[in-house]
Amino acid sequence: MPAKILVVDDDPTMLKMVEGHLQSAGYIVKSATDGSMGLRLAADWSPELILMDVMMPVMDGFTTTKRIREFSATPIIILTAKGDEHDLVRGLDAGADDYVVKPFSSQELLARVRAVLRRSETQGLEDYHHKIFRHGDLVIDVDRASVVVRGEEINVTATEFRLLVSLAGSMGEVLTREELLASVWGPDYRNEKTILWVTLSRLRQKIELDPKNPVHIVTRQGIGYAMPSLSDGVSEG
Repeated sequence: MPAKILVVDDDPTMLKMVEGHLQSAGYIVKSATDGSMGLRLAADWSPELILMDVMMPVMDGFTTTKRIREFSATPIIILTAKGDEHDLVRGLDAGADDYVVKPFSSQELLARVRAVLRRSETQGLEDYHHKIFRHGDLVIDVDRASVVVRGEEINVTATEFRLLVSLAGSMGEVLTREELLASVWGPDYRNEKTILWVTLSRLRQKIELDPKNPVHIVTRQGIGYAMPSLSDGVSEG
């Protein structure tokens, strides 16, 4: 079954172009011309992926992304203006999983779409099958794709979950930024430091009691990140 993709953009020319690229690649596409309409379609249609412009009337892409994250972990790719890192950081911080910089080619767009759809699946987590990772008050259940913190299940995106599992699977070891980017986002993302930094920051806000003094995901200055070893680190499901 082809993946369902929702495109949210108020520019009719851009909307038509993106729809055409996606439909030519075999995807099922619906579109929205503003954030409010996109929010309704995200809830009612349940797409597998959302492409989200950031500058729109009625409700901008940042607000729409935040609202979608209140009820859905559907991967979101934001469409940003060339060189506007501020928009990129705001979009990722709002809950987006990836980005495409305008203007973009059909090849670039489709490559990002394929990469995000691959990451949203459980494929690539087979090495951790039937395992539950425990780290203090944090419990990661790979089979259920669930994260529990202090006894309460929290919502994480597919990308955030893969990042957590990568760190938990190497508990006690320091993973470089390049290693994390390649394992979570793919080898083409080795230099995308901003996307890693923002996603880690967002994840810490969800799982750490004190995000400024993290215990689950710690920074090893100049090297990378780690989930420090604890005695009850891994158990079989």
